[in-house]
Amino acid sequence: MFFLDFSGENFEAFKSAYHDIARNSKGKKISFLMGDLNASERAFEVIFFGLKNDQAPLIIVQTSTGKKKFLKTNVEPTHIAAWIKDYLGGNVQPYRRSEPIPEVNNEPVKVVVGDSFNDIVSGSGKNAKFQPPWVVHEFLGAGSTQIGRYDICSYVAVFLIEFYAPWCGHCKKLEPILDEVAISLQSDSNVVIAKLDATANDVPSDDFEIRGFPTLYFRTPSGKLAKYEGERTKEGIIAFIQENRDPAAVEAKPVKDEL
Repeated sequence: MFFLDFSGENFEAFKSAYHDIARNSKGKKISFLMGDLNASERAFEVIFFGLKNDQAPLIIVQTSTGKKKFLKTNVEPTHIAAWIKDYLGGNVQPYRRSEPIPEVNNEPVKVVVGDSFNDIVSGSGKNAKFQPPWVVHEFLGAGSTQIGRYDICSYVAVFLIEFYAPWCGHCKKLEPILDEVAISLQSDSNVVIAKLDATANDVPSDDFEIRGFPTLYFRTPSGKLAKYEGERTKEGIIAFIQENRDPAAVEAKPVKDEL
């Protein structure tokens, strides 16, 4: 999709260049569409992709599954053919929306963004800006590692993450409930309650299907992943976490000095 101002002075040059590359790309399994930024339905699509009008003219390529997007902003007519060629050649990196990683993340419900998602939810956690044990030890999951004079054995962290929209009424109703859940489980360092604004951040994983708000997923280090579809109550959510978590972590044990 090529978004631009149809009333702009360079419209004909853009149109000609775009049509040329469309004709030359027949049979390459890519469709070419144009959208007027001044048309309300096209403006909605720009909002949907999380983009701003000052980034136009812009080209967005979205894969058939909708999982990946590729973006070229502030396009000039002479840019179009080269960028499409790079895309078809696999030389363009996917575009991912992300808010800045928060410098302070000390509320009971932790904030996750697109750029921190893999580290916090799916990876080592070493880039997280809050301080559960795996940040200090750069370690997440079942196993064993030695840090200083302590042996950290079978550390297990489980996540309950909410994908929400700021304008969603159901999300606003759930917010204080998740705060209560997080506060109730604060003494259990193996449990993290988190949230991600899915209107401002892309989820860099195919494992999470988000079709409405709020969507809640539960994940354990052993690979268990489940969508939470129970009652949106403090008691219901806590019971679900306790019933589905991996075996309890073994507490840190001092390591004896060796001569």
